[in-house]
Amino acid sequence: MNRFILDSDTIAAIATAPGEGAIGIVRLSGPQAVEIARRLFRPGKEMAWSPQSHRLYYGHIVDPADGRVVDEVLVAVMLAPRTYTREDVVEINCHGGITPLRQVLQLVLAAGARLAGPGEFTKRAFLNGRIDLAQAEAVIDIIRARTGAALRLAVQQLGGGLSRRIEGMQQNLLGLLAAVEAVIDFPEDDLPALELDHLARQAEELAGEIDQLIRSAFAGRVYREGLRTVLAGRPNVGKSSLLNALLKESRAIVTDIPGTTRDIIEEYINIEGVPLRLLDTAGLRETADPVEKIGVERTKEALEQADLVLLLVEAGRALEPAEKELLAELDPQRTILVVNKVDLVEEADGQAAVFSGGRREEAAGRAPLRLVADTADQWPGRVVYISALHEQGLEELKKAIVELVHAGELAAPGEAVLVNLRHEEALKRAYQHLMEVPAAVSRGVPLELLSIDLRQAWEALGEITGTAVAGDIVERIFSDFCIGK
Repeated sequence: MNRFILDSDTIAAIATAPGEGAIGIVRLSGPQAVEIARRLFRPGKEMAWSPQSHRLYYGHIVDPADGRVVDEVLVAVMLAPRTYTREDVVEINCHGGITPLRQVLQLVLAAGARLAGPGEFTKRAFLNGRIDLAQAEAVIDIIRARTGAALRLAVQQLGGGLSRRIEGMQQNLLGLLAAVEAVIDFPEDDLPALELDHLARQAEELAGEIDQLIRSAFAGRVYREGLRTVLAGRPNVGKSSLLNALLKESRAIVTDIPGTTRDIIEEYINIEGVPLRLLDTAGLRETADPVEKIGVERTKEALEQADLVLLLVEAGRALEPAEKELLAELDPQRTILVVNKVDLVEEADGQAAVFSGGRREEAAGRAPLRLVADTADQWPGRVVYISALHEQGLEELKKAIVELVHAGELAAPGEAVLVNLRHEEALKRAYQHLMEVPAAVSRGVPLELLSIDLRQAWEALGEITGTAVAGDIVERIFSDFCIGK
């Protein structure tokens, strides 16, 4: 039985996004949902309305005060327990638009419902045992999914993929805990001998399974939030031009004046299933301009937090000391050196060089192009040559990004991947408690202390699914939802 208190009120809210649309929905859930709808709904044939579950009814919403028709609607009735919340649910399908929706909602509230809080419909589904807490959190992940991969992960979690894996771990933990506590509680009974070495191995194996799931957290975060990708370089090197070229729109202002970008511009792009959270940053240089100085500081902060850095340098121009210093600090496994403006070098040198897929191909017997070769050839990471202005080499850059990402910690979505920081923190605590068990066994620690670590590991796992979680955490989780969901 759920240990949380469930309100018996009937709640209502607009369940569709604000603005104009073909259809808008006012949703009700609770013991009075059908009765409230009966007071306001007039069927098309003006007959007595005895709604059956999972049927759709045509008619009008009428103001009972004066008989005025508010809207022509379709009313869906779903009776408990076969509903989203396991309560009686009514959905009034109105014409899309803020005015009819608001007027219908006002009538519903006047008839006895109260306005639902953020995520209260999904919260009731959790409290009534239809879904667990991890599945409830997957609902908001589905709504916020920016890519197909993020959507697949959220749908898997909503279907119980992560929950089943956590519950399996909890069952194994309960077996270990029961064996230990039986010996503690009944020391003189004829119980099977507790093999502490076997207990330590089992705890360690379970900790290894948890660690494997923890390692998927980076991939889950990327698919959910996007790979934090920083476009960095000195002023006027072409960062904003590259942002516009990748987005195929004029998102950032591009001029010949250095320092045009003074704050971080953020956009999202999907490259072969990899979501990138692109951050176009202010150019790195010493400046006396107080506004530009703030932008430079924000660029440095963004670089510290970046998952991937696209460091732009200019073709045919020697690197400045600050660029060399930054290049030396960056991790080659998370950085691509992007040599931009190759079109200008071709024009200046007039050499027989072809840029195929972003790579420099020099004609035989010709002098090498001055593409900061002294640095690019020594850089241990990936180097891509582009012209952001003419969109040369962008496909090669995209390919390099995908290769770099998949060669690292980001793998294709699997059956159970962590996408939630709360889950990751709970798993880390469970892992720490379990790893205490083999260490404690080797030191000869009393069974009572082993029991404490096993129980705390079980409770940490229970925080993920909601079997062992504080009420304030539940409230905080659902406060992130939109009203009506």
